[in-house]
Amino acid sequence: MAEAPALEIVRTAGQLRLRLDGWRRDGHAIGLVPTMGGLHEGHLALVRRSAEATARTVATLFVNPKQFGPGEDFETYPRDEERDVRLFAGAGAHLVYAPGVEEIYPPGAVTQVSVPGLGDMLEGQCRPGFFTGVATVVAKLFAQAMPDRAFFGEKDFQQLQVIRRMAADLNFPIAIEGVPTVRQDDGLALSSRNAYLSKDERKIAPALYGTIRAVAERVAAGGGPAEEAARGERRLLEAGFAAVDYLTVRDALTLQPVPELFGDSGAPARVLAAARLGDTRLIDNVAV
Repeated sequence: MAEAPALEIVRTAGQLRLRLDGWRRDGHAIGLVPTMGGLHEGHLALVRRSAEATARTVATLFVNPKQFGPGEDFETYPRDEERDVRLFAGAGAHLVYAPGVEEIYPPGAVTQVSVPGLGDMLEGQCRPGFFTGVATVVAKLFAQAMPDRAFFGEKDFQQLQVIRRMAADLNFPIAIEGVPTVRQDDGLALSSRNAYLSKDERKIAPALYGTIRAVAERVAAGGGPAEEAARGERRLLEAGFAAVDYLTVRDALTLQPVPELFGDSGAPARVLAAARLGDTRLIDNVAV
């Protein structure tokens, strides 16, 4: 098999804009795929979707320090630019934007973007400041690239909704597209942090997907959302998870708790969960 051609890498917003301005003059629609690297098939699915939907795809590599809290894995987060660029090329990207920290956060920068409500619950409650870090860096990438479309995985469903709200509130003329979660054969959602799982933990991990899928099926069949979520939490603990940060059934748009008479509402809903397995924190979600 022939190797994918080498991709151009730009490291400043000025270089990025120069390249994208040329593409726009040629009439090309531009897709943006923001990533922190540590690529797996889930990231590459975003690149492939962008390549299908737009004429030119920009993939970003930036490990955002603002979305890591104290004691989290910023220093040990997987970093292998050469490998990631090679994978981007094979998936159909046309350009990689890999800025340094000072390009995104110039010295003295204090401005932040927050999304109250959506960004304060669930992941935002467990990881204070996380979604402010996410919304801020994505707003900056949007302002620097101004793509026609941007692609994010549904695995991070709350993040997707936060970004949609932020883009609408700040009047970014960018279509935000969610791409379905990519899973292993046993159901485990792909994540860069799966590499932290021990061999025994990896055998337990698929229980997260199996549990939330079972909760979604029972709620769809008329079960009470709170009751089924509590049953799912017990099942995860029995399977060997150390703790469950949350397992809940939420409105798919607002992420507010759904009413106990959910079956009568007809509104779309989502089961979302975060649980700890050893030192690794896994998140997942499924539609009801």
